Amino acid sequence: MRTVPASPTIDGSATTESPVILTMGDPAGIGPEIVVKAFHERPELLRRVVVAGDVATLRRAARVVQADSGLAADGLMLAQLAEVSDFGQVPPGCLAVVQACELPQPVPLGHVSAAAGRAAADCIRYGAQAALDGRARALVTAPIHKEALAAAGVTHPGHTEMLQALAAEHHGLDVKELPVRMMLSCPGLRTVLVSIHVSLRQALQAVTLDQVLQTLRITHRHFGSVGWPHPRIAVAGLNPHAGEGGLFGLEEIEVIEPAVRQAREEGIDASGPHAPDTVFMRARQGAFDVVLAMYHDQGLIPVKLLGLEHGVNTTLGLPFVRTSPDHGTAFDLAGTGRASAASLLAAIDAALLATQN
Repeated sequence: MRTVPASPTIDGSATTESPVILTMGDPAGIGPEIVVKAFHERPELLRRVVVAGDVATLRRAARVVQADSGLAADGLMLAQLAEVSDFGQVPPGCLAVVQACELPQPVPLGHVSAAAGRAAADCIRYGAQAALDGRARALVTAPIHKEALAAAGVTHPGHTEMLQALAAEHHGLDVKELPVRMMLSCPGLRTVLVSIHVSLRQALQAVTLDQVLQTLRITHRHFGSVGWPHPRIAVAGLNPHAGEGGLFGLEEIEVIEPAVRQAREEGIDASGPHAPDTVFMRARQGAFDVVLAMYHDQGLIPVKLLGLEHGVNTTLGLPFVRTSPDHGTAFDLAGTGRASAASLLAAIDAALLATQN
């Protein structure tokens, strides 16, 4: 282990508890800056984290954040670890970093590039492997850019699909044998998606009895794993007014209602289909614990409208805990130091809470 720029004395306050792995995200976006800002705002929380990233990129992010906030030039110490297992040796006041990717030089800020996408993917692979091997208690991922991933030759459209494939490969499974779902949450609202990063046409085709029922089972199982055995799951309809008895579509009658009925027979506290234009409001008022949405934007718009600053994305169905902030790379803010770390901090808190036992 080496510290940058100085090497404080190691003392007995360092912890040997398994850390959370935090990927830096796309190096051309705000990910590295919000990692640094999170450390400045809550250093005691980031003492439980190892960043999988690029040291030079994080140094640049530190300079950006320090210039914007007026912090001293030596306000951030990076403790570079050779392995995650060295976590217990991190000196106080240092942010632990593992060099998890190769970048000959920091990439230009605010621009899509294959180099940035490759670096982001390498950090994801490193973090996922650490979580799968049991070297890390959870994985938190800073934002990535899907175009950059594609430019780097990554065939998965986003974090969720990539982590699903890595976990399936680790356990010798076909990816279809490890179904996952995305849950977005903010204060007062949680929503789980039947489909994720597909076109709207494909999302409509994904509304099948098997897919809806599988999502209900994954959601129910996740809440049970975190000490919440009987969550009240409201299932949103697909069509306006939940189909209005078949006037506006038959998916509610032919697909969603049978899935809810079968889930209830299995002991899952599911109800619906509910009118999608009111079910999120009702959940926020306390009628339900989580809403199952039929497609990406149906579920994400209300969460991001109500609580983007503190939103958290959790991947359900993985063999490890994974969370992330509920926002993107914000290329327009990269290099300004003005991006908020609130959602990232909420994601770290959520990961630690889910793994406290």
